[in-house]
Amino acid sequence: MIRREEIIGDCRLILGDCLEVLPLLGKVDAVVTDPPYGIDVGKMSMGYGRKATGFEAFEWDAKKPSDTFVRKLGEYSEAIIWGGNYFDLPPTGCLLMWDKVQEFSGASFETAWTNLKKPSKAFRMSRVEAYGSVPRDHPTQKPLSLMQWCLAKLIGQIILDPFMGSGTTGVACVKTGRTFIGIEIDETYFDIACERIRKAYAQPDLFIAPSMPEVQEELAYG
Repeated sequence: MIRREEIIGDCRLILGDCLEVLPLLGKVDAVVTDPPYGIDVGKMSMGYGRKATGFEAFEWDAKKPSDTFVRKLGEYSEAIIWGGNYFDLPPTGCLLMWDKVQEFSGASFETAWTNLKKPSKAFRMSRVEAYGSVPRDHPTQKPLSLMQWCLAKLIGQIILDPFMGSGTTGVACVKTGRTFIGIEIDETYFDIACERIRKAYAQPDLFIAPSMPEVQEELAYG
């Protein structure tokens, strides 16, 4: 069931449960997503002393999708699934890793499962560099540059994120000239995603080179 829908440029944003919405969608080239893992994210820090919540559980975080559903996402032509280690996915020869550089109380790195026929790669960026001095819009928000780096590894131009959150994958699609379809179940984060994507179109980069993330990778990792 689609509760709300916004069309912003080449982005189609849908408020609803992705289990209900996915069968209603047309052609999609690739999935890039970061589903909830059911790890009590309400106790996580948003940075700068700000907790994700008052330690109550997020309703959406408790709705970890089934292994069967996530495996279906992995059957798209191209798929990048952050936190794939929390799900029963088939072996892969191409893991993507976000190396957060410095040691701290939380995870020092995160991994994404992919079905890509490429070697595993790492993206190095500290949490300080990733988020700067501005608190995140979402407790599990990924850095924009990380998601642009992910998109640079895909051939597909129509990107689906069934767990859109605050819309970082959508903003990355705007920055790299791709079409985006995002689904989000939480109305607060849906509204944040809409606003971020509107701003991305209203304030385009002066120079956008799709190859830039790949150039960064080559410089950083040899």
